[in-house]
This record gives sequence, structure tokens and C-alpha cells, in this order.
Amino acid sequence: MRLILIWILNALALLTVANFVPGIHLDSFVDAMIAAFFLGLVNTLIRPLLLLLTLPVTLLTLGLFIFVINGLLFWFVGSVLRGFVVDGFWPGVMGAVLYSIFSWALSAAAAQLMRSNNE
Repeated sequence: MRLILIWILNALALLTVANFVPGIHLDSFVDAMIAAFFLGLVNTLIRPLLLLLTLPVTLLTLGLFIFVINGLLFWFVGSVLRGFVVDGFWPGVMGAVLYSIFSWALSAAAAQLMRSNNE
């Protein structure tokens, strides 16, 4: 139940990002659900490997290279899926940053609501 709620909240965060960033386009909520699933999959499987491989560059840039990795992965998912389009690298970076902020905020609000309902 909690996993499905987080998935729906991530899809809502992705729809919000598509409304804020001009270079990101989503066709429907179903496409947002699919894109949120694939973003979670990519961030779980590919991102740790890339972080490990680019550790020297990340250390030299004091962690700023992680923004590049996140933007590239966001752009990659946008180029693979049909209903989710990311126009380029910079919209990918901006979209990844906003997606993580919105996703974090929605997940924190949902956790707070669930915690208050259990008390």
C-alpha cells in the first residue's frame, strides 16, 4: 500500500515538473506513472553504478557532478519512453532537481499524514 502511494506521489511530482520546466512534456497521468516507475528503476539500478564509476570527478567537483548524472539519467528516461519527453540536457538537470524536491515534499507530507492517522 505504501509503495503504491509513493509511486502515485512520484507521478504527481513528475506532472508538476512537466508544468514548471518548458523542455519536459508528459502526455497523460498514465505516462507519468510509467515514467515514475522507470525513473525509480533507473535510480535504483544504474545510478549507484554511475556514482561509483565517476567518484573521482564527483570528489573533484565537490559533489556537483551528481547533478550532471541526475540530469543525464532523467534525459535518458525521457528519450526511452514515448509519452515522456525531455528536450535536452539542461531541461533534464532542472527536471531532475525539481522532481527530487517535489517528490521529497510529497513523500514527507504523506508520511506525516499517515503518522498522524495512526496516533
